[in-house]
Amino acid sequence: MKLFKNFKNDESGAVTVDWVVLTAAIVGLGIAVLATVSGGVKNLSGDISKQLSNQKISTTF
Repeated sequence: MKLFKNFKNDESGAVTVDWVVLTAAIVGLGIAVLATVSGGVKNLSGDISKQLSNQKISTTF
C-alpha cells in the first residue's frame, strides 16, 4: 500500500504533461487563426497584385 501512496503523491512528471497540453493548445490556436485569416490574405494579395500590375511608370515630367 505504501508503494501506491508514494506513486499517488509523486508529481515529477506532471510538469511535462502540462507543457505537452499547453503546447498542443497553442498549436491548435495557431492552426485556427491560420484557417480564419488565410481567405482574407489571399483576397488582399490579389488586390495588391491587380493594383501593382495596373501601375503606369511615367518617364517624363
